Amino acid sequence: MSEAADPGAASFAAHRRALIGLAYRMLGSRSEAEDVVQDAYLRWHAADRAAITEPRRYLGTVVTRLCLDRLRSARARRELYVGAWLPEPVVDERFDEPGADELAQDISVALMLLLERLSPLERASFLLHDVFGLEFAEVARALGRNEAACRQLAARARAHIEAGRPRFPVSPDAESRLAVAFHAAVTSGDTTALARLLAEDAVLHSDGGGKRAAALNPIRGADKIIRFFAGIARKQPALVASEMRPATVNGRAGFVIREPDGSVDTLAFEARDGRIAAIYFTRNPDKLRHVRF
Repeated sequence: MSEAADPGAASFAAHRRALIGLAYRMLGSRSEAEDVVQDAYLRWHAADRAAITEPRRYLGTVVTRLCLDRLRSARARRELYVGAWLPEPVVDERFDEPGADELAQDISVALMLLLERLSPLERASFLLHDVFGLEFAEVARALGRNEAACRQLAARARAHIEAGRPRFPVSPDAESRLAVAFHAAVTSGDTTALARLLAEDAVLHSDGGGKRAAALNPIRGADKIIRFFAGIARKQPALVASEMRPATVNGRAGFVIREPDGSVDTLAFEARDGRIAAIYFTRNPDKLRHVRF
């Protein structure tokens, strides 16, 4: 039965965006998150909804369990991944409901990479409690662990994330101005301007998945990043001249790029102290099927 024909569809739809956000943070894949939420809808349709007093909490539990099943089967694939891994980009949209707190709204690539370094159970405990708002007793039932263990899992995850998140986030407007200036410097070949924009310890992450050219490891340091883009300008001038449209990528300033062959890439930026601290360059076509120029 389609959601439109299901009398319980409206109740489910009210939580869909938050559920996709939860699944996306668990899996790092927009397409898999949507598949998981559709599976959750089928379970919701088959459930005795009259016995479910809090649909959001019930659905969050279902989605988390489905995600854990997928993570177990994906572990071997992730270990064989070619080069650096970045999450599927989310372009020009958010997942969570209006009024959610700052953490619940955060789908930045930096947070996604921090979550990726956690164990699946640490990730689930943290997201269900700190982001989705479940009590630890509910988290314990969802994960099949005791409450004390779930508290410890979430505490370890929280400490890791708090240590890795920027203390003083830059405003979206400031980040957008840096992105525009970066674009101008790269397309004009102005390495002096590029050096002024980049933090000395800036990092460039690029993800080609073995299917498109990309650096196999993060490029660390402003000088190396400048040489990287100068090399692209020499060897692939058409790529530097590609069409670029400003976009919000994982909630941060960025661009969608259309290359001369019609393929699509994304760039996302994160800033610190008025300079670009991180660049995320996604080129793996498997992660860009949903992105439109």
